[in-house]
Amino acid sequence: MENYTYNSFTLQLEGFDVSKGSTYPMFLFLLFSYLFISFVNVGIAVLVFIDKSLHQPMYLLFCNLSVNDILGNSIMVPRLLVDMLRPPSERLISYYECVVQAFTTHMFSTTAHTVLMIMAFDRYVAICNPLRYSSIMTNKMLMKLTVSAWGVAFVLVGILLGLTIRLNRCRTFIKSPYCDNAALFKLSCESVLINNVYGLTFTVVLFTGSIGSMVLTYTKITVVCLMSKNKSLNSKALKTCSTHLVVYLIMLLSGMSIIILHRFPQYSDYRKLAAILYHIIPGSLNPIIYGMQSKEIRNFLSNLFESKKVLPS
Repeated sequence: MENYTYNSFTLQLEGFDVSKGSTYPMFLFLLFSYLFISFVNVGIAVLVFIDKSLHQPMYLLFCNLSVNDILGNSIMVPRLLVDMLRPPSERLISYYECVVQAFTTHMFSTTAHTVLMIMAFDRYVAICNPLRYSSIMTNKMLMKLTVSAWGVAFVLVGILLGLTIRLNRCRTFIKSPYCDNAALFKLSCESVLINNVYGLTFTVVLFTGSIGSMVLTYTKITVVCLMSKNKSLNSKALKTCSTHLVVYLIMLLSGMSIIILHRFPQYSDYRKLAAILYHIIPGSLNPIIYGMQSKEIRNFLSNLFESKKVLPS
């Protein structure tokens, strides 16, 4: 008969197991990836803050992505690095820390969708209503969009985790490299039907709203560009929209790979790796894609490095 431990406040993480020969290379890869994500995203946020030429809605909204990438990786990656160097029996985590990690993980994923949705709205207004852009995308509107993006994610994820923490727990082993909602409610021996129904509804609504808004936005932008003979407008639209669309597709495909691999238990190791890369890849590529495509950011960095080369006589 299986032994059960009810409502234990100490849980054991399965972690991310790799072969002995791959432990340190993987550790270094994750460590340098995390340092790179933190440095680049903080750098982008600081650039936008100190350079008045970057005080534009597109860059201010992009700062939300940078903050989200930093928070999402800071909660997950350091803990994962520590557990990689521990034997499986010592990968212990408190229940409350696990809940916080699960909440942050789902906030990271949900906010990525909502932020990219409001950024799509910004691109729509800029291209389809350029004459009214400054009157629509005011500081007040930026604040409303930012609060909406984070607020909607907070409410949806709060309900998701609230339905889970109400359950009594009879298990202590989490079959995942880090804590998430599914791993937490699987610790319970009670019925999790409500959790499954809400989780499925939550995923469908988020993906439908996200993909639907992108399709609608880019359809209207495409129509405007096809009807317009303004080459400058079309060139600007192609540049800014392609950047936004690439960032969105990277995030979407990374998330979809985890959902698909959940359907194939025999590929659990690949699913764990995909779950980790879901944090690493977008967080690493987002600032690079926007930084390289942004003339203002490139000019700022160019002027910064050139000024450092000038030595006083």
